[in-house]
Amino acid sequence: MFGSALRIVKSREEAEDIVHDCFIKGFEKIHQIDDDANLGAWLKRIVINKSLDVVRHKKKMIWVEETLLLEQENILIEDDIVPTISVEFVKECIHKLKEKYSIILVLYMIEEYNHREIGALLDLKESTVRNQYKRGKEQLLALLKNKEE
Repeated sequence: MFGSALRIVKSREEAEDIVHDCFIKGFEKIHQIDDDANLGAWLKRIVINKSLDVVRHKKKMIWVEETLLLEQENILIEDDIVPTISVEFVKECIHKLKEKYSIILVLYMIEEYNHREIGALLDLKESTVRNQYKRGKEQLLALLKNKEE
């Protein structure tokens, strides 16, 4: 949960505060979940939602609606690049992206949300999420390739 918050807010202190607040909120509302529900997944969802709220409120982000047609994603990372790139370098590259791209990449690639779920979380059209994911992925790939040069 801390890792999820940290990847979204990019600040250790804020992520710690978010996780702390979410545990308190979770225990206050624990009576609302079903007996067969996954407590960990429920708490993680609270953390992700709170992290996104913090980003929205703090940065007052403006999400631009984009209506461009999407092409099939044909971008592949070549096999010879992958072994030479560290996880830390990938994290650094994700943090260098515009916030709207890094949040969508983190939610899709790491937290395993689909485009529809991300759109609902961020109050965006699914097509906008797909487009921003595609652009963020292209920019991330460019940053990763620059390391090789």
